[in-house]
Amino acid sequence: MAENFQGRSAPGADGQGWKQRAIMPTLVVVAALVSVVSSLGAPLIPSIARADGVSLSTGEWLLTATLMTGALATPVMGRLADGPFKRGVIEVALSIVCAGCVLSALSTNFITMVIGRGLQGVGLGLLPVTMAIARSQLPSEKGGRAIATLSVTGAVGAGLGYPLTALIAQVFDIRAAFWFGAITVATALALAAMVLPGRTDAVSRKLDVVGMATLGVAVVGVSVVLSEGGGWGWTSGRTLGFFGGCVVLVACWIRQELKTADPLIDVRQVRNRSVLTADVSGFLIATAMYLFLPIIVEFVQIPVASGYGFGASVLVAGFVLVPLSVGSFSASRCLVAYQRRFGVRSMIPFGSLTFAAAALFFAVEHRSLWEAFVAAGIAGVGMGFTFAAMPGFIVRAVPVSETGSATGFYQVLRSIGLSVGSALAAAILTASTPANRIIPRFGGFHATLLVAASLAAVAAVLSYLLPGRSVQRPSRVTEQVEQVMEEEAELGATNLSLGPEPLISTREVRPR
Repeated sequence: MAENFQGRSAPGADGQGWKQRAIMPTLVVVAALVSVVSSLGAPLIPSIARADGVSLSTGEWLLTATLMTGALATPVMGRLADGPFKRGVIEVALSIVCAGCVLSALSTNFITMVIGRGLQGVGLGLLPVTMAIARSQLPSEKGGRAIATLSVTGAVGAGLGYPLTALIAQVFDIRAAFWFGAITVATALALAAMVLPGRTDAVSRKLDVVGMATLGVAVVGVSVVLSEGGGWGWTSGRTLGFFGGCVVLVACWIRQELKTADPLIDVRQVRNRSVLTADVSGFLIATAMYLFLPIIVEFVQIPVASGYGFGASVLVAGFVLVPLSVGSFSASRCLVAYQRRFGVRSMIPFGSLTFAAAALFFAVEHRSLWEAFVAAGIAGVGMGFTFAAMPGFIVRAVPVSETGSATGFYQVLRSIGLSVGSALAAAILTASTPANRIIPRFGGFHATLLVAASLAAVAAVLSYLLPGRSVQRPSRVTEQVEQVMEEEAELGATNLSLGPEPLISTREVRPR
């Protein structure tokens, strides 16, 4: 592992001082607690919707707002983490997340709750920052292991967060879960302020503010159209106007990224067919993921009197998502073995079809609660294969010097896909909810699962056809590529992103 890092000696790497020894534990605490807070939304949607008197489809904004903020925060925070003020980035981000938790805990209406959840989404961009600090502050022999540990922490934290926050909400109340988030994030903020170095020797890079603003408005606009288009009318002037405006903004953003010397995201990488494969597949699977994940959690909590659903508690709903995290992590550990046995080209199609099978299974078989657990586990295996394979797919296809920018574009598309999936799920449920009713008809859940399965199937086909006869990276770096895949795989299919830089700085890989 150490050969993937330069043989530098970080400040204080000789072991002197408690602060140096406390850097890694502090980074783990930050990564774990942010992962837990990011998982507050999904299991609590039905409970918050009932408490605030909004429909279940409107309650989807608890996820959509968080994911939109995360999609925008990830590339920005990744860029800022390349500069000298990494601790400052963590402190500002944790302060915003803490404020979001407090706002949600104190909220007296649904709008305030959604604003709070949006602020909490800033935390989704923190994991790359913790990895950047580990890479710059720890000695080379410890850096690789530290980054792998942070990856595991992110995945495990998200998996544990679902039942933990659900338990707090059931024993106390919904707002208590957000008070718990505020307290834990404040603890992480205090640790970061005491332990992490205030300034490093890294050189600041110019932030593409115009590109950031244009992309942000476009993402928000698309989410609004998907969420509200059903109520406005899909062919109404308002819907078409919003959609047309979003198309124009995306075109302006692409032009901005192409002409600026230091773009937020290098969109030129999509000219490589292998990179395009990972980008398209990542977007489609991420969209399908959030057409599946909140739907299965909401379904199990629907009262039996509605004619479907299991009337499960919020705690049980939280545990439904545990097999998803377990399945994704387990599948990611099998990735390299699968590649050696079956090759690279079938990895993403296999994972996509596995996810499609999970969505179809629950769309057809939903008479017993155990079927929800099985469907979540199968979906986790599929997402583990797809999301874990894609970074390595990119690394294998592009020149070493371009790996960071290529991986960054993929991560942004994946984050946007999560946001679009959540908004699309809300749109389908809205169309299936009768007037003056909170709970949608069963057809809404069924249609959402079928759309998720269809998107996954399309991803399988495209991920097999798009690469064509793309040239593979020479075999002399195959082991390093596998190592990158193995470590980036730890994030599996959680809702965390890797940021604009790969976990292993492949610019530093040298031929053996």
